[in-house]
Amino acid sequence: QVQLVESGGGLVQAGGSLRLSCAASGRTFSSYFMGWFRQAPGKEREFVAAVSWSGSSTYYADSVKGRFTISRDNAKNMVYLQMNSLKPEDTAVYYCAASGANLHTILVVKPLKYDYWGQGTQVTVSS
Repeated sequence: QVQLVESGGGLVQAGGSLRLSCAASGRTFSSYFMGWFRQAPGKEREFVAAVSWSGSSTYYADSVKGRFTISRDNAKNMVYLQMNSLKPEDTAVYYCAASGANLHTILVVKPLKYDYWGQGTQVTVSS
């Protein structure tokens, strides 16, 4: 069982930055693939970024590539999403998720492959 708690959301102007954090409970955090998803009003939940168990592999949606960076600290049971050059279209509720599977490029983007989810944190980017 893994519990996830996101923090760091807020209101920022376009071009600004935010850093989201996800605190995970449980002793086996390093055995979980971790991802960030987002959901805007009226839209489906979409993949943003993911990181492998050790942090050696990272995956990004095309829409955030070059602007967002995912990282993890297994010693602290933390996952981060550094978001730079934010755009109004980045406005959404951002969710942290954990998967016990060994995901690869095709599966990492699928919400159904993740076993645990946080409650979400709101990110609003004003123009």
